[in-house]
Amino acid sequence: MNKIKKGDLVLIVKGKDRGKKGKVIKVIPRESRIIVEGLNLVKKHVKPRRTGEKGKIIEIPAPISWSNVRLICPSCSKPTKVGFRQVNEKKFRFCKKCQNIID
Repeated sequence: MNKIKKGDLVLIVKGKDRGKKGKVIKVIPRESRIIVEGLNLVKKHVKPRRTGEKGKIIEIPAPISWSNVRLICPSCSKPTKVGFRQVNEKKFRFCKKCQNIID
């Protein structure tokens, strides 16, 4: 079970976008990476598709290692580590700062 899921708000703690917040668009568990909306942008050169159309350079978000981000707790609004707790044979994520369940 992953500690960071799609739709979570995260804070980047390492890299060129350090200190910025964003929403997780995609999680890639095999590579231990996530894609954050509008952050870690790279430029991609796109060829023209039709005749007469010009090629262009677009910016797309690149994957970032999930060890370089911290989840922002929805209840205390602070970057936190995530733990797991079992309640009635169901596994839940919880904030290690305020002890509230995240889900």
